[in-house]
Amino acid sequence: MLAVFSSTIISPPEELIQAGNRTPSPKKKSSSLLDDFTHRFPSSVTLSISPHSYMSYTHENQIFLQPREFAVKDEIFCMFKGTLDNLASLKQQYGLGKSANEVILVMEAYRALRDRAPYTANHMLGHLVGNFSFIIFDSSTSTVFVASDDGGKIPLFLGITADGYLSFSDDAEILRGSCGKSLASFPPGCFFSTTSGLKSFEHPKNKVTAEPALEEEMWGTTFKVERPYLRTTTE
Repeated sequence: MLAVFSSTIISPPEELIQAGNRTPSPKKKSSSLLDDFTHRFPSSVTLSISPHSYMSYTHENQIFLQPREFAVKDEIFCMFKGTLDNLASLKQQYGLGKSANEVILVMEAYRALRDRAPYTANHMLGHLVGNFSFIIFDSSTSTVFVASDDGGKIPLFLGITADGYLSFSDDAEILRGSCGKSLASFPPGCFFSTTSGLKSFEHPKNKVTAEPALEEEMWGTTFKVERPYLRTTTE
């Protein structure tokens, strides 16, 4: 799956910009990134979700326990990969029918987050039990909302193209060809949104920081959630 958003929709993390400046490497424009994706996955379907953004998804090469799903409803676009262990109970919680799958559930959970203050992202995501990553674009509010489970079992990556588009994909090599060193693995237990940037829902009180990657690594930076310093005492 691939999602690409221009800076008119969402601003890329400054740490990714700095990583590309620190170690200059070849990049391509967002249009070339889409061409590479559709060439690699000929059966992929691409949707223009705004004048400056698009999503592309495919079922090619997917793993049985890591299916990819896509849905659109009421101007909410969602790509979901993985499974939810508590899907049945969540469908009851959100008043969904028995036929609703993970992507429909996540869209409904996002709608509750958007419309039912003070319902928070930490609350919404903390209820999702399983292995997953997803990308949402709400065209009614031009909002991007991306998240990955706290175990990092469904890898997700983000990068910046030559023309400054922030891109997300479950395929690191696809992004690497267009984003160069402006590339990072999406940190587990975190979410990224238009309004809040990159934050941890697993440890909401802890900051997400970035460390420069080693020269030999494919990443330009590594995002990590700070752990609180625990003082020890001796008697």
